[in-house]
Amino acid sequence: MGGETAITTESALPPLDPFAGIPDRRYEVKAADLLKPGNGGLLRWRRTATNAPIVYVEDAYITGTLDLRAADLKYLFRFERCRFEQPPDVREAHLLGLVFRKCWLPGLKARNMRSRNDVRLIRSVVQVDGADREIEETTVQRGDDRERGMPNAAVNLTDAVIEGSLVLTRTVIAHPHGKAIHADRLVLAGALLAYRMVANGEVRLPGLRTGGNVNFSGATLNNPDGFALNGNGLHIGGSLLCEVDNYGPASQRKRFSATGIMYLPSATVDSDIVLREAKLTVSQQGPIAVDAWKSNDPYLDPRPALVADRMRVDGNVELSDGLQALGTLRMVNARIGGSLRLAGAEVSVVRGKSQPYYDRALHLDGTEIGGDIEATSLRVPAGQLRLADVTVGGNFLAWNSMFRHPGRDVFSARRSKIAGNFQLTDATIHGTLRLQGVEVGGSINLAGTRLTEPGLRATSSFSLDVRTGRIGRDLTLRDNNGRPFVAEGGVNLDGAQVARRVDLRGSQLGSLPPFMVALDAGDVAADEFTLTPNVPPTGRVVLRRAHCGTLTDNEEFWAASEGIELEDFRYDALGKSIPLADDKALDHRIDLLSRAMRGYRPGPYDQLAHMLRAAGNEEHASTVALRKQQFRYDALAGGFKFFGPGVRLWSWLQRSMVGYGYRPVRALGWLFTLLVLGSLWFGLGSDDCIHWVSSDPTHQIIANGPRCVVNQQDTGLQWNPVIYTADLLVPIVDFGNKSRWYMHGSDNWVAAGFTASGWILATTVAAGVSRMLRRES
Repeated sequence: MGGETAITTESALPPLDPFAGIPDRRYEVKAADLLKPGNGGLLRWRRTATNAPIVYVEDAYITGTLDLRAADLKYLFRFERCRFEQPPDVREAHLLGLVFRKCWLPGLKARNMRSRNDVRLIRSVVQVDGADREIEETTVQRGDDRERGMPNAAVNLTDAVIEGSLVLTRTVIAHPHGKAIHADRLVLAGALLAYRMVANGEVRLPGLRTGGNVNFSGATLNNPDGFALNGNGLHIGGSLLCEVDNYGPASQRKRFSATGIMYLPSATVDSDIVLREAKLTVSQQGPIAVDAWKSNDPYLDPRPALVADRMRVDGNVELSDGLQALGTLRMVNARIGGSLRLAGAEVSVVRGKSQPYYDRALHLDGTEIGGDIEATSLRVPAGQLRLADVTVGGNFLAWNSMFRHPGRDVFSARRSKIAGNFQLTDATIHGTLRLQGVEVGGSINLAGTRLTEPGLRATSSFSLDVRTGRIGRDLTLRDNNGRPFVAEGGVNLDGAQVARRVDLRGSQLGSLPPFMVALDAGDVAADEFTLTPNVPPTGRVVLRRAHCGTLTDNEEFWAASEGIELEDFRYDALGKSIPLADDKALDHRIDLLSRAMRGYRPGPYDQLAHMLRAAGNEEHASTVALRKQQFRYDALAGGFKFFGPGVRLWSWLQRSMVGYGYRPVRALGWLFTLLVLGSLWFGLGSDDCIHWVSSDPTHQIIANGPRCVVNQQDTGLQWNPVIYTADLLVPIVDFGNKSRWYMHGSDNWVAAGFTASGWILATTVAAGVSRMLRRES
């Protein structure tokens, strides 16, 4: 026995198999006999010089009740391959230790027990017989008499103190109508080790205190209509491990499984929580959800697989690497010192028919995470990921993920703060990705992500919503290795602030009725806009009051099916500048503007002209301003039914004569041309006149030619057709010619025409000069 004393009934007989049903009575030992004084009784055993203080019982069927209640014994009790008729009772006992190995027990009563060493249930079965349910019901109101009926827990360790560890490795604990383990306020100096344990019924550990890990790796917790694990307010000095048990060959690996709620509100874990490859399932129709679906509380998750509100974890929380959860993973207002890992997990919920906020697969509102949220290859076949007001000290990384919640918000991270990057590349998203008010210290990168089936609201139907977001570097909505960024319902960036670049290279932007907005970038500010989709946006593009340092675009962008709103859109330079000698490039850009706006708007032309003028390209700036005036008069002419032709004529005169004031040299050209034509006309005609030879006013005019002096005094004025034409062309200044020569016939009409031309020329020049003065002021 190696220093241990074995107490058996018939040591020569084969050991009793405690799991083979009703044992053979030949190996029966009465518990009362074990407690009698004498050499055969447990209590008569004493340590000797060669023996340790261990009581060792093996291969026995123990009838009656092993009653050690309130005993103070400095022994370690070890039972191996034993079967108990009644639950051992060690309540309020003080023992050195307690071990059951390969035993069968109908229960264990250990409330308020004190153990100086480990308490172990290894490879054992603790099975409360469901046939005794009637006994329990008849004794529930009888105080201590209840202890004589069926216990409310298969293993009761309430308020126990164990100075070692609690070991439940490979043990099956079952209670058909109660709790498998009831261990409120259990205190462990060491760890709780429950590798491959099977618990049918609630494992209740509220207020648990441990110095080491709590390890349920490979365990199976089964309580479909309630809490599979109740750890309300527990404090774990190490890690909580609920993952795969890799002991033995690879074919014998066993994953942690919980059917029922993992309930860990206000829990404190000094190291990590690890649920790698775990399987969490909660009833989707049972009593948990019946009343919850009728509640109007928008923060309620009626079918959670994990509840960890207000949890405090100093290390990482790993819900990753093949974790499967059917039910909400809820960690509201939690504090995680390390990272939250969801990589390779699959989380799903049953979609609600009337209350959309009951569809949350992941609920992290108000949680603070010191490290990263890693969700690469995360799959959410049904349900919403809600991360409102979450603070992340690192990055959000979720490439190659799939989220599905069609017609609703599939990912909502309103007002969240991420110190690093938000990377959701090459993902497939069915529903709306809502990042309204988010603050990201680095970049938002959605390259290659496909967003379809957005949520429909009364005011919008966007696939991506980053309204009023604050982004420290880039907003990347571009293609990735040939996979385009797709937003079936469009992108809303209204009021977002991006420190560097808004990048839509190779993107595909759509829209849905009735709003038909493919891109709303109103009031967006960024250092650079790269608006180069690979196909024209299907819908309207809004750039009202947006501003960027550099604008890079392409023809597909300007060909948006519902046009572009460009009022007060400002940009300081073009990504591809217009050369001074390339008039065709300028004409092409003006045509793009004109077609995109679907009507006349002065602001976009003024902005283009201002940008060109700031770059030193004054000639092209004047061309843009000229074309703007042309479009203005065309729009005015279209608004007047009867006066439209007159407006168009006036526009043509201003454009041809002085270019609306932006081509002042044209006025000199017209003036010189009219001067030459008038000089030729009046100079080539007959100019014979008989001058007055007397100042007598009674004399008559005798003329031999068409032109004569009309005043009655001889001024000595000589006929000069050039000066006379110049006097006609200048409408305000009088050079003393046009009023001293008499014209008749065709000359009279030609002179009147030159006078009218002078007035028109002067009027257009004045209009152009005033327009230039207003522009430069």
